[in-house]
Amino acid sequence: MSKYLVIVESPAKEKTISKILGKDFIVKSSYGHIRDLPKSKFGIDIEHNFEPTYINVAKAKKLIADLKKSAAASDKVYLATDFDREGEAIAWHLKEALDLKDSKTARITFHEITPEAIKDAVENPRTLDMGLVDSQQARRVLDRIVGYKLSPLLWKKIKIGLSAGRVQSVAVMIICDREEEIKSFVPVEYWSIDAELLKQAGSTAAFKASLASKSGVKFEKLSIKDKAQADGILKELEGAKYTVKTVETKQRRRSPYGPYTTSTMQQDASRRLGFSASKTMMIAQKLYEGINVGAGPSAGLITYMRTDSLNIAKSVQSETLKFLGTHYGAAFVPHTPRFYRTKSKGAQEAHEAIRPTSPHRIPASIKQYLSNDEFKLYDLIWKRFIASQMTDAVYNTVGADIAANDYIFRASGSTLAFEGFLKVYNIEDDEKDTKLPELKEGENLDLQALLPEQHFTEPPPRYNEASLIKALEEHGIGRPSTYAPTIKTILDRLYVRLDGKKFVPTNLGIVVNDVLKKHFGNIVNVEFTAGIEEKLDAIADDKTPWQNVIKEFYTPFEIDLEEAEQNLERQKVEAQKSDELCPKCGKHMVIRDSRMGQFLGCSSYPECKTTMRLGKDGKAAPEAEETDMKCDKCNSPLIKKAGFKGKSYLACKHYPECKTTYNIDKNGNKVLKPEPEKTDLKCEKCNSMMLKRIGKRGPFLTCSAFPKCRNLQWIKTEKPAAKKKAKLSKKETNLSKEAKLPKKSKSK
Repeated sequence: MSKYLVIVESPAKEKTISKILGKDFIVKSSYGHIRDLPKSKFGIDIEHNFEPTYINVAKAKKLIADLKKSAAASDKVYLATDFDREGEAIAWHLKEALDLKDSKTARITFHEITPEAIKDAVENPRTLDMGLVDSQQARRVLDRIVGYKLSPLLWKKIKIGLSAGRVQSVAVMIICDREEEIKSFVPVEYWSIDAELLKQAGSTAAFKASLASKSGVKFEKLSIKDKAQADGILKELEGAKYTVKTVETKQRRRSPYGPYTTSTMQQDASRRLGFSASKTMMIAQKLYEGINVGAGPSAGLITYMRTDSLNIAKSVQSETLKFLGTHYGAAFVPHTPRFYRTKSKGAQEAHEAIRPTSPHRIPASIKQYLSNDEFKLYDLIWKRFIASQMTDAVYNTVGADIAANDYIFRASGSTLAFEGFLKVYNIEDDEKDTKLPELKEGENLDLQALLPEQHFTEPPPRYNEASLIKALEEHGIGRPSTYAPTIKTILDRLYVRLDGKKFVPTNLGIVVNDVLKKHFGNIVNVEFTAGIEEKLDAIADDKTPWQNVIKEFYTPFEIDLEEAEQNLERQKVEAQKSDELCPKCGKHMVIRDSRMGQFLGCSSYPECKTTMRLGKDGKAAPEAEETDMKCDKCNSPLIKKAGFKGKSYLACKHYPECKTTYNIDKNGNKVLKPEPEKTDLKCEKCNSMMLKRIGKRGPFLTCSAFPKCRNLQWIKTEKPAAKKKAKLSKKETNLSKEAKLPKKSKSK
């Protein structure tokens, strides 16, 4: 048995760290939490200073026994859970559940899973930080009180199955408040006037100048209120001479953004890659835990991905500056290293920003070892970090004031003089070069046209994932680890839905939000939720006992809860009535919400369970649309149907007699879906033949007796670069010891 036991949170880390530490260490995973508050009861003793009751997680019973056995046979136990408050709490729970003695226990943390970082952590262990543990305990107890006390009230007064949460309810409130702003918004008319001008010296390149002032009084955005006022200005400009009054040229520098924090990574991945917050974190977790990128053991490609700090280790910064000089030249290396400070409230500056573990691991050089999504996110993280350490971009700008009677028009131009950090990381709002002709003071210009244009002010946009995360962070609500699960929860509970990529509150969400704001306005508000985060920080810094924070919250909360129990009437969530009639019973259809969007359901549900797809025009959409394409098997017309998540496909009109189906490519053409491949494997449930199919997530096995038998197993495959045959999982191998999948033909 090895002398030392290292306990990590996930099996992926277990594999990577085991290779790094060698034979003297055994590395095992706790698979996350092994102790928690009980699910079946409240688990908080209010009368005895909010004492929590922790129990071993049911699924961890066998695991705990195994870890105890390994710990007893080891000289030292290193608790190597994640580098955040939750990780510290998991380490403490491990110590308690395994009955580890202080003398035998050491806590180690690391920002990155690299040989240097892991070995340094083992050589420099510390004791458990009980301030961090208590801070996480306070968060858990607080969320349990809110969830277990408020949720039953919502079940009783609104609808069974609802939930409330300290962070999720504020997120719903922010979305509902924005929807109210949009509904109550009254557009305001305003006008702009541009002049299209041309140099008199034979130039053919016209340029535009915008009306800026009159007699020294500047025109604001809403200064020209209507057409009559715009026409008055046009009349005063009739016959005016246009003369260049002043010309100013200068250089403007643009600095790079800092490296990613959790929230900025999620925002950028949403905007640039279309990833959800949960998808971004799932991929980032894989990049952090370790991926084999060629010779040598697997290594983490990025640092810890749950952070709100912008710090960079000095050794890494020095290495990065040398990399920049070698790969891009001295002009791209700043004279002094760049340092960034986060603007988010209560950021944990002891952490590091999200960055590649080595600047030399250029994305293109390891692309073959990564999945498409892994490469996209790693490429984004690498470029953002490298750019954050580079020199400014430099623009040459020119501004010209052009006089016309008492009016001044303003023309401006900008050209990129030096790329700087833009060579690596293009900013979405990159300025396009806008050149002006060479103008001289006193020069007369020819007017080509005056261009008045009507505008209206627009309401604030609905939140998408990126802007909602930004709003939560700016208000100090939640922590890096909470953004993705919060968004998932409010979608799963149908408090909000996605219209395209924008959040729209459902009728249910609006009713729940109104109830919580009216009866629990003391806690369901931005200030309270942000204030709690500050108090949790104080607990982490050992400045206040965690029980005091809970008590301060619970006393007024209990009064509000009792008042709501007595005075809150049963609420009804009204479904929006439509003009469509149910084809089965003739009653009106109503618009209902689901996580996948809105649909039409019969108003007499559950007596009549008829549902219909909802078209963009608010009316019932046809379930199937006949096309002019033909089935290759029976020559019948193909009909277009809506499949999973609204993705269309083609099916034979004579289904189920003919079950031919086709995918639709980007040009609208039919693409025959591949036939399932027969195998020698037998279904472990009904002994029928297993069929091999190819899905979006790769190859998998399904029972040929579907839909009577729905047995399905995924086939685990190696990374593309490994060039190995697909492997069956342990469970699939047990289907038949001798059965094998048909061999794949080698691709050229």
